[in-house]
Amino acid sequence: MPDLEYTVKDGIGTILLNRAHRKNAFTLEMLDQWAAALREARTDDTVRVVLVTGSQGAFCAGVDLDDFAQITSTLDRQEVLQNRVHRVAAAALELDKPLIAAVDGVAVGAGMDMALGCDLRLASTRARFSEGYVRVGLIPGDGGAHLLPRIVGQARALELLWTGRFVDAQEALDLGLVLSVHPPEEFPEAVHSLCRSLADGPPVAIRAIKRLVRNGERADFMSSLSMAAAEQAVVQSTQDSAEAVSAFRDKRTPSFTGS
Repeated sequence: MPDLEYTVKDGIGTILLNRAHRKNAFTLEMLDQWAAALREARTDDTVRVVLVTGSQGAFCAGVDLDDFAQITSTLDRQEVLQNRVHRVAAAALELDKPLIAAVDGVAVGAGMDMALGCDLRLASTRARFSEGYVRVGLIPGDGGAHLLPRIVGQARALELLWTGRFVDAQEALDLGLVLSVHPPEEFPEAVHSLCRSLADGPPVAIRAIKRLVRNGERADFMSSLSMAAAEQAVVQSTQDSAEAVSAFRDKRTPSFTGS
């Protein structure tokens, strides 16, 4: 089986990290496939939500050190980060569809960073998170120092980054790292239920909401309101908007087409 599988079914695009024998640590080839899957999902109208998950009780243990050991020069190390690792993060940032991480087992180092780059994270009770770079004498290389403070606050982020300690599922929930925690036997259904709910929603409005939220991180309030006015005008012109109003009046479940 391939180390990374990308499949689309019923509006849900699933990126499966599939190297269970290495706790789904990623290789250079997997990075290229991961970024390509995110870019494909962005322009594929049949995809309404993207799920990233790992196989057999792990999310991602970060980089496969054996695969990266061949990279020894300073310039090559910088090139690999910027043009291979960071392309996944960039593709995730450019995706204006919901991006969900299902964390069952460890998410360590760049594996945790990849989860932080998603919009929402769900965890099983077996989930464990660690920004473990410092434990091997490194600094966060895939966005952790940027993303983590925005989720848990600066002081807690520094503590987690400086110590590299593991956070279990309950603490992750308490910190706001994850949206919810579920027993392993209930986890797949909980993940599917969330993805199904998002995929069944009005895709034009859902994408616009994500753009508004992301824009609000860097724009002033009045600029955000201006963008909301522009997005609202587009959303209200769609057939899905009319369908939502009609379904509300008829007390029925709406059916959205993305038009």
